[in-house]
Amino acid sequence: MPLPQHTEVFHVVPRGPRAPGRARALLRGQFTEWDIGTDPTDTAELLLSELVTNAVRHARAPHGRDIGVRLARYDGLVRVEVSDAGPPAPLAPRAADAQDERGRGLAIIAALAVRWGQCPRGAGGGKAVWAEVAERSSGGSVKPGGSGRTS
Repeated sequence: MPLPQHTEVFHVVPRGPRAPGRARALLRGQFTEWDIGTDPTDTAELLLSELVTNAVRHARAPHGRDIGVRLARYDGLVRVEVSDAGPPAPLAPRAADAQDERGRGLAIIAALAVRWGQCPRGAGGGKAVWAEVAERSSGGSVKPGGSGRTS
């Protein structure tokens, strides 16, 4: 009897400069196992990298607290979610000047995700920021660029 396909996995990544690379490697491995197409995998990898980078740089989490990475697959979508112990904060993409070296992450997420947002974490406090992309790049009615800033 075949085992049921996992539709959700959770990893803990040490908070630090190597966290985005570790998270990307976890995503690549899981999406290969789930047989997610190349385009959605590339998009989800970019979104996850932006979310983890934001958690490392901006979370204001207590020292020593790690980052949670959740990958989920459902209803033709894949979700990348990053949780940290920092307090919830207003999320709004901003227009970066051509000379700015930072500040484009949420604009990238808003442009590429079908839906994205944040929700408070239950136990332990903090927040989770997430983004969803269509599981397959061709066909279907799911289009990028949607916004949903709550769970």
